[in-house]
Amino acid sequence: MKTPFAILFKILVAVISVTTFSTNAFAQKDTTSLIHAGLIYPISSNGQRAAEYTNRFSLHVIAGLSANETGAAISGAANVIKKEANGAQIAGAANIIGGSAHGAQIAGAVNIIGQSAQGMQIAGFSNVIIDKAEGAQIAGFMNLTGKSNSVQIAGFTNIVKDSAQGAQVAGFLNKAGTTNAQISGFMNIAKKVKGIQLAGLINIADSSDYPIALFNFIKNGEKSIAVTLDESMTGIASFRSGGRVLYGIAGVGYNLKDNDKPLYAVEAGLGAHIGLSQQFRINVEAVSQTLSDFDEGNFYKSSLRILPAYRVRNRFEIFAGPTVNYATHERGEEFSFVDKYLWKNNKSEDFHGLYLGFNVGVQLIL
Repeated sequence: MKTPFAILFKILVAVISVTTFSTNAFAQKDTTSLIHAGLIYPISSNGQRAAEYTNRFSLHVIAGLSANETGAAISGAANVIKKEANGAQIAGAANIIGGSAHGAQIAGAVNIIGQSAQGMQIAGFSNVIIDKAEGAQIAGFMNLTGKSNSVQIAGFTNIVKDSAQGAQVAGFLNKAGTTNAQISGFMNIAKKVKGIQLAGLINIADSSDYPIALFNFIKNGEKSIAVTLDESMTGIASFRSGGRVLYGIAGVGYNLKDNDKPLYAVEAGLGAHIGLSQQFRINVEAVSQTLSDFDEGNFYKSSLRILPAYRVRNRFEIFAGPTVNYATHERGEEFSFVDKYLWKNNKSEDFHGLYLGFNVGVQLIL
């Protein structure tokens, strides 16, 4: 089943093919023009033969048509270039280039290039390069290309069918084959990530050693279900997922102390494996935890955990270690979790304190 992106890619290829076919009807041979100026085809200095001309400079009120551009092409709405473009193309709506582009393309809506692009593309909506983009791509909504050798920045999504040698930065989604780095507000998808893969919620990859998200589905990585207990007698069941080094933590639980009100727990964080041998390693975790009775009582804790771990029969791991905790809650809410604080602030409106604790647990490695 074809994805929407694959269908869109084929439609854009068809648009370029139709444009090229329509201009071929006028082209008998290429003719050079120093300046091409006009309103819209064929109302211009090159007239009905505009598709045959290679221009040094083009300026059109609405839209211009040419075979090649070797300097600058500026139009109020669109530049349509049948073959090659060198220099800068600036249009209020669209730059459509049937061949390759060497230079910059700036458009209010879209830049569409039928082959490769060596230079920067900036578009209010989308940049589409059928073959390879060797310069930066910046779009308000989407960048779509076969290969990318530079950075991609989009408000919504970056899609590369093959490899992306630079970084991908998107507000919602990045997708690529092999890539150096991905940063998105929601999800990243790749085959192999050489550097950091940072997402607001989900990372998916065949290989990614440094994923940063709550949920990481890495084929050559690690996923586990853990049960932990800390100094406040809060038990947490958590899902831990990531690559060979970094992993995400997401869990829920309950405080087992005899409290006036039941306290429910939620925690999220990031961890790193430090391997020592096949059976021993140290897990370093930075975690934020909230205890709440869903009424008025809320206890917030940020913890740094150093957890030596021992693996049993490849599937089970037990761990325990010290933690450094920064806690805060509203004054008037008495939480008897800690007797001694290393430091506490008695002057602020809310209570703040720093103390030492512990974390112990067991996990099943999936």
